[in-house]
Amino acid sequence: MNEKLTEKIKKRYNRVSGIYDSMDKMIKESWRKDLLDNVEGYILEVGVGTGANLPFYPDDIHLTGIDFSSGMLKHAREKVNNLTLPYQINLIEMDAQQMDFPDNTFDYVVATCVYCSVPDPVKGLKEMGRVCKPDGKIILLEHMRSDKEVVGKLMDLLNPISVNIWGANINRKTLDNIKQAGLLIEQNEDLFYSIVRKLVVKPKK
Repeated sequence: MNEKLTEKIKKRYNRVSGIYDSMDKMIKESWRKDLLDNVEGYILEVGVGTGANLPFYPDDIHLTGIDFSSGMLKHAREKVNNLTLPYQINLIEMDAQQMDFPDNTFDYVVATCVYCSVPDPVKGLKEMGRVCKPDGKIILLEHMRSDKEVVGKLMDLLNPISVNIWGANINRKTLDNIKQAGLLIEQNEDLFYSIVRKLVVKPKK
């Protein structure tokens, strides 16, 4: 069931990849810059998408970006070719739920607005914890179900429309999923009410 759902969502992202940058404007550039300002060493970006974060990484890092959508990666590679990036980058087609990296590989693991669409978010988050070094950090910029019950119920009602159009759930309880994945939340900052948050998470090892 999970494999079928993954393929279904992958096809949706391949379909919208050409217009995804215009759909992704809800995430402010200042949020991306703040999230990525202090990363260093070997970085993994899970769900790199069309490469919206690429201009905001600091110099002298080694960046690996993965995405399960070949269409999204095509646009990310075009950005790499058009930008003069001061760091090394490797883009790979890979499923966040089953990564082909050894344990404890990366100093930082990054995701922005990814866990709305990973079919099994807990499995994906566990994988992020697995590939992150014990003294590393997982940093997330995610939108999720509002803490306000009235708003949350409205998001529940609208969720099937969002999923059918482009495969993204707008009502995921991401904080609960992080805890279920056995990760420790160190920082939880509201950026847009309780819907968009910056999270700093540690692997529990």
